[in-house]
Amino acid sequence: MLDRTRIALKEWAVLVRELEEGRRIVLIRKGGILEQKQGFSVEHREFFLFPTYVHQNERELVPELWQRLREVVKNAPPPGELRLTAYARVEESVYVTALEPFKALEGMHALSWSTVESRFRYRRPGLHVLVLRVYQLPKPIVLPLTPGYDGCVSWVDLDDEVPTTGAVPALDDREFSRRVAQLREILIV
Repeated sequence: MLDRTRIALKEWAVLVRELEEGRRIVLIRKGGILEQKQGFSVEHREFFLFPTYVHQNERELVPELWQRLREVVKNAPPPGELRLTAYARVEESVYVTALEPFKALEGMHALSWSTVESRFRYRRPGLHVLVLRVYQLPKPIVLPLTPGYDGCVSWVDLDDEVPTTGAVPALDDREFSRRVAQLREILIV
């Protein structure tokens, strides 16, 4: 794990919470609105998870996360503040061009089936599946939320490098390995 970086991946705050608490290890990505022409790509293997509070939509999540979404929104940082609580490393990245494997992934990610289908079919069929090893930071790192971080893009270069000191895995090695093996069987990685 890097001991510091300035790279962050934007993701809905409710999904960041699921990842940092070890409930999920999978993100499904198509890309930000501004990335649609070239599509999403894994530009970095390690990064902070940048929680976003715009565009989070209850209908796009599995029902068991609807209440969690409300809690996350209620506890959002004040305007102008970015709170980093998790760091991630990409363990696997697979571009899946068939819809069927996503049925087998239900319960492993947080998106509703209608959202998966819609994102899969948008422009060109396919979605990125990222398997992440997530680390919880010992305390939130609070930064100014500068205008340079705005926009519907996946990757953000933070203004300064931020340390990962004291970060601990959200899941122990055994549980993480078990879940990755299960995902590899489904995705045939």
